[in-house]
Amino acid sequence: MDKVDIFGVKIDNVTMDSALERVASWLSEDKRGRTIYTPNSEIIMAAKKDSEFKELLNSADMTTPDGIGVVKAAAILGTPLPQRVGGFDLTCRVIEYLNENKMSLFILGGKPGVAETAAENLKKQYPDLVIAGTNDGYFKEDDPIVMKVATSAPDYLMICLGAPKQEKFIAAYKDKLNAKVMIGAGGSADVFAGTMARAPEFFIKHNLEWLYRIVKAKRIKRSLSLFAFAGSVFMHRILHGKNK
Repeated sequence: MDKVDIFGVKIDNVTMDSALERVASWLSEDKRGRTIYTPNSEIIMAAKKDSEFKELLNSADMTTPDGIGVVKAAAILGTPLPQRVGGFDLTCRVIEYLNENKMSLFILGGKPGVAETAAENLKKQYPDLVIAGTNDGYFKEDDPIVMKVATSAPDYLMICLGAPKQEKFIAAYKDKLNAKVMIGAGGSADVFAGTMARAPEFFIKHNLEWLYRIVKAKRIKRSLSLFAFAGSVFMHRILHGKNK
């Protein structure tokens, strides 16, 4: 099965390695405009309520399960996914590939200065990585930003505007941004810049990064969304059985 259906959102049945292989193949081609979305349970719940957003997610060239909740839900619904393939982790692997092949990265998003600091940190770690450009996410007009990115023609475009803004931006301009591959990467720019820390290794290893984020940021609304997602999954299984 190539896709797993979770409330109408079609998730690619990929591992981290196979996802990276797919991105690498796209980067080796001349074609531009490939898109990657990485929905977690919160994003899937938003898409469940918004058919237009759901259709947008399903238009991606690859949609990976960013969150252990999505992986667990797939298993409960009888169509298991092999593993979590988070946007940040996938991007880390892609950046290693970009460095090895002297390819380019553009970082869009974060508060003023964040994208620049992220680029500087990555350049120190990966000296052969080409920084095509950076821009913060606090722009008022889209056209100048689209033109800036398009002029730089990056191999990999990391868009960190938060969901669903980043996915809608990609969908609206994917044919104009002139990037080979673009991904909605949430808070990745902040992590690379050092302005936001990842969860401690214990939480990452035990797939509890979501819990750390909720407790750390006191995200009550997000915790309620996670419980709603879990409840919806179990109710769907009870009423409709396993996916076919």
